[in-house]
Amino acid sequence: MQMTSSIFDHELNNNAYVPKINAYYFKQWEGYEMDFHTHKEVEIMYVMDGKCTVGVLTDALVLKKGDFILLDTNVPHRLIVETGVPCRMLNIEFTFISNKRYSPSIKDLVKENQILAQFLTMKETYLVLKDSNQIYHTLKNIVLESDKKQGMMVHLLLSQLLIQIARMAISSQELEKEDQQANIYVNQALEFIHEHYDQDIKVKDIAEAVNLHPGYLQRIFKKMVHMSLIEYVNSFRMEKAKMLLVDTEIPIIEISQYVGMNSSQYFSQVFKKYTKQTPVDYRRSSVRTIEKWNKS
Repeated sequence: MQMTSSIFDHELNNNAYVPKINAYYFKQWEGYEMDFHTHKEVEIMYVMDGKCTVGVLTDALVLKKGDFILLDTNVPHRLIVETGVPCRMLNIEFTFISNKRYSPSIKDLVKENQILAQFLTMKETYLVLKDSNQIYHTLKNIVLESDKKQGMMVHLLLSQLLIQIARMAISSQELEKEDQQANIYVNQALEFIHEHYDQDIKVKDIAEAVNLHPGYLQRIFKKMVHMSLIEYVNSFRMEKAKMLLVDTEIPIIEISQYVGMNSSQYFSQVFKKYTKQTPVDYRRSSVRTIEKWNKS
């Protein structure tokens, strides 16, 4: 995230710039709709309780307790809080100033912390993150020390805050990349299942088709689809079986083979598990329903 629009690329990394608080407040909002506005400060809006909507450019972002947004300088944004749904927030606004009295500078921190260096090259104009309570603790201390006019302590806490957010942002970015790759593998697995459901396929066959270890594929598939590979294969087969039972007169023993299950007994067990009916009962009830529709 480029946290200044003009001095970031060169100045923050090469001169003694430090973060400085310009404004801070705790406030409870209700039934409030702010106009879009911009300012030269970087802003952190932290939801302590309740929920709100933050409009940023063309996005409307819903924030709940423990969520916070980091907004770059000069980014149009506004706050919306519904009537009857109060939102308690902690906000700080800060800039970077040249000050050789305070150490470490951003330049010093970047030299020692690769994650912060990576974070400061991110191009997003805003970031929304979920706190594990460490950010709130640091923000609260920043406000308390600001009230005491403790400039050095506020500077150190702000530096700590930037490093904490950097860790969270980079970790979130890496998880997002992992999820994107996992999604590709899961889609490949789904495609394989849809094309081969009528064969005797096993987990190892699907994993081999997408070039993954079976255990890893099982894990990411369950995370993305919310069911195991075998559960999905069976549910897909049962949907196909239901169609064949209703739309054709194919014998049930053959339908089990049509959907890749060589044992008609096992097919009946699985079918009943998914539909609460045997294949025979399902076909009969479907025929009665069709006849009733035709008469009406």
